Amino acid sequence: MLTNETRNHDFPTLSEMTYLNTAAEGIPPRAVAEAIQRYIDDKQQGMDGREAHFAQWEAAKTLVGQFYGLSAAEVSICSCSSEAFNLAALALRLREEDEVVINDLDFPAGATPWLQAGSTAEVKIWKNREGALRLEDLKGLIGAKTRLVTVSLVSFFNGFMLQLPEVIAAVRKHSPALVAVDVTQALGRIPLDLAGADLIVSSTHKWILATHGGGLVGVPAHREDQWTVPAGGWFNLDDAFGPARFERAVSRAGAASFTVGMPNFPAVYAIRAALDYIQSVGVEAIDRAARPLVLACLEELTTLPVDLLTPNEPDHVAGILAFRHPHAEAIHQCLQSKQIHVMSHAGRLRVAFHGYNTMADVERFVGELRVALRVVG
Repeated sequence: MLTNETRNHDFPTLSEMTYLNTAAEGIPPRAVAEAIQRYIDDKQQGMDGREAHFAQWEAAKTLVGQFYGLSAAEVSICSCSSEAFNLAALALRLREEDEVVINDLDFPAGATPWLQAGSTAEVKIWKNREGALRLEDLKGLIGAKTRLVTVSLVSFFNGFMLQLPEVIAAVRKHSPALVAVDVTQALGRIPLDLAGADLIVSSTHKWILATHGGGLVGVPAHREDQWTVPAGGWFNLDDAFGPARFERAVSRAGAASFTVGMPNFPAVYAIRAALDYIQSVGVEAIDRAARPLVLACLEELTTLPVDLLTPNEPDHVAGILAFRHPHAEAIHQCLQSKQIHVMSHAGRLRVAFHGYNTMADVERFVGELRVALRVVG
């Protein structure tokens, strides 16, 4: 991942393009494809294959726990981050007198469950200022009625990175609220310090380089009571097939309650392989290699006629940069024609740098962006 040799071996498609869109879709290494084939091989054993399936399940949970700073017992895997947050909303059983704080840089998965008509709690919005979430603004929103503050460690929208320990400290000082953290745009890309987080969620098809179909959930043991999902199923229940199974359903506590039915084993195999791969390279090494690329690109963007959405604050930058332009779609098409892959949505262009990117990618992107800007006027 960090040398030309490993990059060419593990990610052969990158020889054909400049890929700067990991914040939308990561490129899986060969090891993930091999893991999916192992799933097929095990599945062809029929019921006997389940022993291998559940071995992968336990190994994947152990790896997730290592990245989250939790034990395997404090981790589970559901289908996606959206499912995880919707199950979390069930677990909280919010009432009219409760308050939830969301923010306007967050992905819909973490924000919208609390906005549904069935959620009776009052929702307050932590609004960004010039692309940044300021701690002093949060302090004015939280108090004795706040049950939850939900944030993304790194914003999908513009790449703004929270200083999470400071956010958690502020919440603890001013309210009894739980803190839920979506690490989708951080896991596998930057070192994590999640101490004090009460719920941790990530999807699996971006920076960890796995497949779709996974939602990685972490619930510290001391928060099990608050995050036990009252959902029907079987895999999440204490005794799904006992003599009282048609009289009552009792969920397993904490993270285990977030996996309601049969695990998505193809995704589990991919998750285990992807996290093994990321761990073998080292998140710290990935960050050391990719951070200079992000900062170099950020510096170049400040010199161009674009509306930079990412605050020019290195301490709050991870792997994503974003900007607006009136002709964003035309610029996107120009870049695509040169096999430079970035994201374009509603006038916003977003670039993302992972460990498989190089300074040559930055230079090619910036050079072709300058050309595109001249073309569109």
